[in-house]
Amino acid sequence: MKTNRSILAQGIKYMAWALPLLFIGPTVIYNAFINKQNNWHYLVLVIGVGISIGAVYLAIKGLQTIMKSLFGY
Repeated sequence: MKTNRSILAQGIKYMAWALPLLFIGPTVIYNAFINKQNNWHYLVLVIGVGISIGAVYLAIKGLQTIMKSLFGY
């Protein structure tokens, strides 16, 4: 069983994009809850939730791609 390096590189790229988003998303959500008096509260909250969902999606897609490259299913 040989590792497909091109697919592995793609999985690592997904994980590399997910890592900063895993920190940015909760920070934006926290900022939205701190500034409740601002009119932009709900927009910032929706953006933070979207970033967090995107981070989880990229992390799952990256893990699936890495597993595909390692085990070749």
